[in-house]
Amino acid sequence: MKPDFRRRRERVIEAIRPGALVLFSAPLAIRNNDVEHEYRQDSDFYYLTGFDEPESALVLTTVPEPKLTMFVLPRDPERETWDGPRAGVEGAVRDFGADAAFPIGELQNKLPELFENVESVHFAIGRVREHDDLVLGALRRVRARGRAGVTAPRAIVDSFPTLHELRLIKGADELELMDRAAAITAEAHLLAMAQAAPGKFEYEIEAVLRAVFRRHGSERPAYTPIVGSGPNATILHHRRNDRQMQAGELLLIDAGCEYGYYASDVTRTFPVSGKFSDEQRSVYQIVLDAQLAAIAASVPGATLDEVHRAASDVIVRGLIELGAIAGPAEEALEKQLHKPFFMHKTSHYLGMDVHDVGSYHVAGKPRPLSPGMVITVEPGLYFAAHDERAPERLRGIGVRIEDDVLIAEGSPTVITRDIPKSIDEVERACAR
Repeated sequence: MKPDFRRRRERVIEAIRPGALVLFSAPLAIRNNDVEHEYRQDSDFYYLTGFDEPESALVLTTVPEPKLTMFVLPRDPERETWDGPRAGVEGAVRDFGADAAFPIGELQNKLPELFENVESVHFAIGRVREHDDLVLGALRRVRARGRAGVTAPRAIVDSFPTLHELRLIKGADELELMDRAAAITAEAHLLAMAQAAPGKFEYEIEAVLRAVFRRHGSERPAYTPIVGSGPNATILHHRRNDRQMQAGELLLIDAGCEYGYYASDVTRTFPVSGKFSDEQRSVYQIVLDAQLAAIAASVPGATLDEVHRAASDVIVRGLIELGAIAGPAEEALEKQLHKPFFMHKTSHYLGMDVHDVGSYHVAGKPRPLSPGMVITVEPGLYFAAHDERAPERLRGIGVRIEDDVLIAEGSPTVITRDIPKSIDEVERACAR
């Protein structure tokens, strides 16, 4: 399904009328010398246009009639020989829904006209100084036209809350893209389970993941893949992925692809040799039970704090059974005795950004979940190899299980449900 960019703009128009919205594209980032990092468009900009070229801006006005004006790099055959084709001014109108388009060099002169007779300008002030100067300069110039009967905007409004509240609730077109991202990610994790083996290096499995992502049209990983074996599985953001895997260890993979600018975010943990040891099995089952409890708690009206509490309850009782902490359970939970081994929250929003936008609190209180939100559910247990607080038999074991969950009326929908996670399913996947 192609994203309904026009409908998204209509929703923004309804939210900002009688104002104007100004957005700038993501900048190019230099990797080294004259080599650039791979370009990815600003998520808000892409959300409204599908336009993925740098050095561009858009102004969405609501008076006297709704109008999208885009400012883009003009066609340039010489530069396009080096960098590839551009949409140009004509393409912005023809292919990306602009009602009018101009070269980006004309933004400074055209912006005051677009601010005439609007009541407010919605703009992320304070983010980029150069952009602030452009917008504030345009406001000064439109105020100077007051004697000619022109009304200047009376307020600058932070654009993030409006746009991000709209992005938080996913439409059918967005969920279809997230389903596709999940399906590609599922294939990658299944192949990783089948190909991991003692003696291989973490980066070999990272290469498997990236190859599957790209083969199916994913633009890029949604984030740098984490492939942590043995003691590296206890490092939350392990990214070097350069260790050689050993027999009897666990391999923790936290990896998801991005498809159509929408992210998948999945973690699975499995035995390098194909079979869990008794200690690994015990830890894994606790984390799996915690995750299932947290998913069950992910219903409309619940808060992410309550989802985390559901996972933490199971984790605490499991740690007591393992002899890692002392009970009783309620007292251990109150004292946060599990924090050395489960130190992160259980959930975050997911969408165009892997840690997606939207407010987590409303009026100072945790926000209730609503249908259309997508969250991760990812409890874990981490016993670092040299952590003397942990029982010796558990040291070096790290387990996290993460799925992407759509909040829906009734029970939640696990978008990434096709990736094995029960102990029997995981061992069968490894045996392939």
